[in-house]
Formats: sequence, structure tokens, C-alpha cells
Amino acid sequence: MSYAGLADRHAITEEMPFDQRDVPLTVWANLDRMAQKFGSRPAISFQLMSGAKDPARTLTWKELRDQTAQAANLFRSLGVGPTDVVAFVLPNSVETLVTLSGAMVAGIVNPINPLLEPEQIGAILRETNAKVVVTLKSFPKADVAQKVAEAVRHAPNVASVLEIDLNTYLTPPKSWLVPLLRPKVVGERHADVRDFKKAIADQPTELTFDDPQEDRVAAYFHTGGTTGMPKVAQHLYSGMSYNGYLGASLLFDEHDNIMCPLPMFHVFAVHVIYMAALQSGSHVVFPTPQGYRGEGVFDNFWKLCERWKITFLITVPTAASALMQRPVDADISSIKTAFSGSAPMPLELFKRFEEACGVRICEGYGLTEATCLVAINPPDGEKKVGSVGIPFPYGDVKILRTTENGPVECGVDDIGEICVANPGVYAGSTYTETDKNHDLFHYDTYLRTGDLGRIDADGYIWITGRAKDLIIRGGHNIDPAEIEEALLQHPAVAFAGAIGQPDAHSGELPCAYVELVDGASVTADELLSHCHVHVHERAAQPKYVEVLDELPKTAVGKVFKPALRKSAITRVFNEKLEGNQLTARVETVIDDKKRGLVAQVNIADGEVDDVAGVLNGFTTRWEKADQP
Repeated sequence: MSYAGLADRHAITEEMPFDQRDVPLTVWANLDRMAQKFGSRPAISFQLMSGAKDPARTLTWKELRDQTAQAANLFRSLGVGPTDVVAFVLPNSVETLVTLSGAMVAGIVNPINPLLEPEQIGAILRETNAKVVVTLKSFPKADVAQKVAEAVRHAPNVASVLEIDLNTYLTPPKSWLVPLLRPKVVGERHADVRDFKKAIADQPTELTFDDPQEDRVAAYFHTGGTTGMPKVAQHLYSGMSYNGYLGASLLFDEHDNIMCPLPMFHVFAVHVIYMAALQSGSHVVFPTPQGYRGEGVFDNFWKLCERWKITFLITVPTAASALMQRPVDADISSIKTAFSGSAPMPLELFKRFEEACGVRICEGYGLTEATCLVAINPPDGEKKVGSVGIPFPYGDVKILRTTENGPVECGVDDIGEICVANPGVYAGSTYTETDKNHDLFHYDTYLRTGDLGRIDADGYIWITGRAKDLIIRGGHNIDPAEIEEALLQHPAVAFAGAIGQPDAHSGELPCAYVELVDGASVTADELLSHCHVHVHERAAQPKYVEVLDELPKTAVGKVFKPALRKSAITRVFNEKLEGNQLTARVETVIDDKKRGLVAQVNIADGEVDDVAGVLNGFTTRWEKADQP
């Protein structure tokens, strides 16, 4: 099916059910098939350093299959069965992909963000009852090993820790220096610690156990940004296979080279890219352990695309914005499409990227709770920039409004909650904690996303806001409760409200407003310092705190966040306008039925283009105010 075919809703709904398609169910079945079809072709490549001529390591499909079998056999030898968990806390590497694949074949994989703090990592390990943890061996300028050691001490079910040594990617003299510079891992660990590479080398390259073609949970992915314990979503083989099918059917084939600088603890990289490669035979390139965050990646990015003859580019708005600060200094004529997700892309950035690179962008919409993919703006069909497109095949999206008599479906362009039913939705059992699934579905099958939106007459989905109060910083979800609870620990704070303020680079940055206890006194700077200590997730630490005489509240005394968002938009926009020596200012922020929050700006006629140049970098909409 082409992109254009995707835009025909009727053609989609008339196809046979997804579970009747000739699509392998399990990870092993897909991997074994790719090894048989494309055994000598490259499957994955990884560079430790970002230079276009730096050494790289590549596994063919046959090698990836064999090493996956070795990893799966190793995990089984460590007591991992189909319902047991192998967690990994790793940056990207060849071994990360082998661990991911082997863990899903042997049991349940649980990727964990290595940027989380030890208490959060430990909480996830306890929630998933992880039996094995794969992580880094202590390495200079990295603290992953130290954080995991602390986390494992508080996760009694972990019996084995396997360490991956990035020094194997280095050559002398650097490789000689690493053992001398390794930071020590202090304290005792109750788990057995072994070297990953040595441990899998002793295992056979064929599975020592059966791989039944039966659906089961094969992955746990934690949601981002929470206080204490992140929620953990369960992903079935069928949901992962569905996401892979979409990529293999609509996006990739065995001739594609995909640049994926996204982390393998995120569903976008794992389910949209890697699972699609497992069904299409595409070659996936991972630049540096930190991906886009790696040293020199942005500066060398276009040369890396030329080196690997990239045809398909995976990005997010923050990365696209950073790339636009660099010249296109290489031959990137091989790139056909850039797939952007995780957060909305500002219209101005969208245009600049396509014009500068000559690359079309397709924006997708998905969420961890739905395995991943939900909708896409098809570049070869009708593309409505600003929308998130139309549902993928076999998916159904409804806009529902909750009433006393149950959910009611909204009409065309009416705003309600976006609710999703597709083969990636594990209806009724999305989260590992049963109570977290309460009231999560309408009609028992439609996942309530927490996003507010509308569907236009052509079937395109437009996101207008969020029913849930998540702050989305560069695609990373932050629960405002973590910030609010930290602020409320301060003896001078009576009420706190945390929201996302607009940011041209990250989409949103966390900020907070507080009301003080009667008679108390504290400065905004003191509260920011307090947050640096008590907000454990670094990405969640607010960039701005304001003390108000009284926070806006609802009739029942709850902090009214729409008013805070309007205040933040006004403040940020006016600061930007003033910083660019413009006289234009935000007059008011309205809540538009179709567009969400819109800033109305007083603009002199001669400043319209300059104002557009400043404000079009934000995802928050704006318009010229009606002026006398």
C-alpha cells in the first residue's frame, strides 16, 4: 500500500483483519526469516564516535540472528522463562540490540532510560520483578554502572547483572587508558555480576528451546516522567508485529538504510524502526551511544547520512531544530523521507527543514500505551500540516466525550478525548498495575489517550490540548505532580501548579507557579534551588518559578491550569518579542474551539514578517489581534 493509498479510509477498512495477514508473530520468527532471505546483508550498524570516517561495527542479518539466539539461550540458562523479565539500562550499541532481541525471545524485555535516577530505576526493577539486568561496565565520563548498582541493591529479585564493556569499540592507545580511568562501583551487590560478551560466547547459535507461535507479553516499557514509580505498559507480540508490519508495508524495504539516532528504551526506535526492519530487511544505523545527544552528532550528521547512503531519516522536532543550525554540508540526495514523532513540529520548522534538505517530512502520532503507532500525515497523499494525519490501517480513532450516561461520540470538528483501538492496544491490560487500568478504556476497547482533539471532515486528526496534564519536553513526558509535590515540601508554599511553558527548541519546558502560606516569604530563586534538590528527575526541574498572590482555582479549589498556561504563553512570547527589539506584544490568549490555545498579538503593519519569524518557531499558535 502506498502513502496515497493510506489516505483512502475506505480502502483501509475493507481489507482483511490484521491477524489474518501473513505476518510472523514472534521476534524470533521474524529474525529467522530475515536471516534466511537477506543473511549476508547488513542489519544494524553502530558507531561509538560520530565522525564520518570513524570505525563502525556492523552485523549482518545472519550474525544478528545467531547472536540473538546466544543471548536468548544465556537468559534461559539464568532462569528466564516466558513470563520472566530481562531489564536493560543501556545507551545504544550493537549489544543493546542483541540484548533487546534475545530478551524478547527468552522472556520479557524491560528497557529502562539510563538518564533516570537510581531510585526510579530501582522502582521499575521492583515493579517488573526483573530477574536479570544488562548494563554498562563502569566507563569514563559515564555514571550508568554506578546508578544501576545502587538501583539493584533495592531490587531483591535481580539475581544476575551482565555488563557490556564499550572499551571493546576502542583501539590503542585509548583502549589502554580506559582500565586506568574507570570509576569505581562502590558498595556490595547481592546479584551475580558477569561479562556479557564472554557469557554469550559460550552459548549455541541455535535456540535451545522452542519458540511457540503464541501471542504473549514480550516487552515492558515505562512511561516517562513520574514521581516515584513510573507506570509500566505491557506490549504483546501481536502489537509489536503490527507496528513492524506498518513500517514494512508502508515505509521500508530491504534496500533502505535508516538513520536512527533515538534511544532503544523508547518505543519509537524499538517498535517503529527496529520491528519494521525485522519484517522488511532494512539496514538500521545507530550513531554513538547517546544518539542525537552524542558528542559531534549534529555537526557530523549530514556527513554520516552521506557515508551510510541513508534513505530514511528518523527525527524529532528538537533534533530537526538543532540540525537547522548547521549547514547541509554533504550529499544527502539518497534521503527520501524524514519521519518525525514524539511531539508536534512547528510549521515554520517544518517548512525550513523541507526547503533546506529537499526531504519530505511525515509526522506520526503514537503513544507507549498503544505499543506506538496510531496515525500519520501521509506525504504522498493529502498532507495537512499541523494535523497528525489519519489512522494507520486496522486502526480506529474516535473522539469521545464523557457524560453521565457514558461516552458520546463527537461530531466533525467537535473537540473531545482522542480514543484509539488498533492491534497495538492491549485492551484492558495496558499497565502492569491493575488499578492503573481502571477507567482507561471506553467500550472496553478504545484506549483513552488523555489527548484532546478533533477529526475534520476528511478524517484528519488534530490535537488541541491534553486532558492529562503531562509536560512534554522534547518528546519526554514529565508528570507535573513530581514538581508540585517537591514545591509543596517547602514550608512557605501553600499551593503549586506546574505546567509546560512554550519553548522553540523542546516544545515545552517545565515551569511552576506557587501561592505562599499566609505571612511566609520566599523568593523564586530560592524555590528553584529547592527544586534542584527535591525534583529527582533532571529533565523535570523547572526552568522558571513565579510566586503569585493567589493561584487561579476552580470552584472546588483545584488549581486552574489553563489560566497558568495562558500566563506562560504571554510571558514567553513577550520576552521573545522584546528580545528581538519588536514592539509587538501578546494582547490575550484565547481558548479556540478548534485550535486550542491561541495567542493574539498586537502587531504594527511593518512588523508582521518579523513577528512571524520569531513566533513561528513555537508549536503554540498565534494570530494578529483585531486592532482598531
